Amino acid sequence: MTSPSTGPTPRISATIICKNEVDHIEECLRSVAWCDEVIVVDSGSTDGTVEKAQRYATRVVHHPWEGFVAQKNFALDLATGEWIFCLDADERCTPELRDAIRREIARAGDAVGFEVRRHTFYLGRWINHGGWYPDRKLRIVRRARGRWGGTDPHDRLGADGPVRRIEADLEHYTYHDFAEQLESVQQFSEVVSSEWIREGRRFSLARAILHPPVKFLECWLWKLGLLDGWPGFVIAATSAFYVLAKHVKLWERSQGPRGLPPP
Repeated sequence: MTSPSTGPTPRISATIICKNEVDHIEECLRSVAWCDEVIVVDSGSTDGTVEKAQRYATRVVHHPWEGFVAQKNFALDLATGEWIFCLDADERCTPELRDAIRREIARAGDAVGFEVRRHTFYLGRWINHGGWYPDRKLRIVRRARGRWGGTDPHDRLGADGPVRRIEADLEHYTYHDFAEQLESVQQFSEVVSSEWIREGRRFSLARAILHPPVKFLECWLWKLGLLDGWPGFVIAATSAFYVLAKHVKLWERSQGPRGLPPP
């Protein structure tokens, strides 16, 4: 496709990593069917995810799980488009975002990446406050100009040049229920507390006592989570508990092996 003012339209690849995402993968892939190339990297699904992905993706590749950062960089390296749109399996590109991406990359100039607004659906409603929206994420990068970094499971896409914002939403269908959110708190707090130990961070009783309520107030009051009603309260309370969990696990690890009390 060619535009008189912009020249040939750049090719766009979409990349998605997944494992056992049968509830999400079809809608995710349907939402990026407009891309020139859709690459799915699966790490061993057993629930029908691969079969669904094969119906919509240009290419489905199996790659053993190496962590979020490594897995997403593996997918990034497979893409051949001039621009790469990186999604998670529980995310969907809206028509408004599709149109905005096409428009912005056609006039990108020196930009090498674009941030989008991620809008999360949780506990039966769209979350509009509490630090969850607008949750701006860099998700579109020029090929060879972006790389995933961070510490698993907190991955982060970075770009080696100017980044602009696209004022359109990427929909995020997060935890199925509260139990799944608590599982995430368990997983993430384990990873972060282990990283703290490696960094030589020491347990502080004052931080452990003060940080959780401050986090609750940040999400519930300062970032207006209260306007999201009961789900906003749940998010603020769980965020505070996540902070507490990290400190408790840091304390546990700093104590060394703990056996039974003496008889």
